[in-house]
Amino acid sequence: MLDGLIIRSSSIHAAGCYTRRAVKKGQRVCEYEGPRFTKEEADERYKDRFITYLFSCGEDGTVIDGFGTAMFINHSCDPNCETEEEDGRIYVKAIRNIAPGEELTYEYNLHDSDDEPGDCYCGAPQCRGTMFSEEEVKRRAKKVRAAARRKAARQ
Repeated sequence: MLDGLIIRSSSIHAAGCYTRRAVKKGQRVCEYEGPRFTKEEADERYKDRFITYLFSCGEDGTVIDGFGTAMFINHSCDPNCETEEEDGRIYVKAIRNIAPGEELTYEYNLHDSDDEPGDCYCGAPQCRGTMFSEEEVKRRAKKVRAAARRKAARQ
């Protein structure tokens, strides 16, 4: 979509996606592309993999197995982009003006995982310490409280 995107080392995580030209607020940067699976198929396919580039889309549980530039856009608690869904496609767009040379980031809002801690290393001053959505953080806390109540009841 946008010419001038490059992949190079990132202080956030291994490799990141950077822009070599200015990006205006509201401009689409790229599309999150790749094969599509059901969540169940993706869970089975990647059950033994530590890193995946899966992106949930739609209400039917479809996930995109990221392939291409967008898979290198890292999470940040202070992002310069966000994702939007249109007609079943996922686009990454700028939520503020972005200067040439800046790393592109968006809030991952991870959800529905009981395995990984989802630690965040974005380095933003207001870093939440997790890539999980606020709803997922609440769901996990509720699950921990319920387990503690069950344990206390057994003792």
